[in-house]
Amino acid sequence: MVSKKSRAEVRAKKHKRLRYHLAGTAERPRLAVFRSNNHMYAQVIDDTVGNTLVSASTLEKEIKSELEKTNNVEAAAHLGTVIAKRALDKGISTVVYDRGGYIYHGKVKALADAAREAGLKF
Repeated sequence: MVSKKSRAEVRAKKHKRLRYHLAGTAERPRLAVFRSNNHMYAQVIDDTVGNTLVSASTLEKEIKSELEKTNNVEAAAHLGTVIAKRALDKGISTVVYDRGGYIYHGKVKALADAAREAGLKF
């Protein structure tokens, strides 16, 4: 019988593989994305010191209040604009996009596109 790995295990392995090539620096931090079944989370991280510089998620009251649902493409796009605005306020204009092992499609792509439109470069 063939044993099949869970989607979470496959994603974690992909993410580990991606992280060999991606690293955030002080000049160009890493925009990391995580999505659960109910929410999305985005962080801008400086990996040289291990600090989160900016973060946003659909759990926050001010973001959640503007959304009908917290787990769809529209919510991801809104989160992308919020994280981009917060990063630009901190003086961060260019980032490295870390899709977190997820396929670059749907919510993950919507977040990236919205962040680009709001002014982040990657």
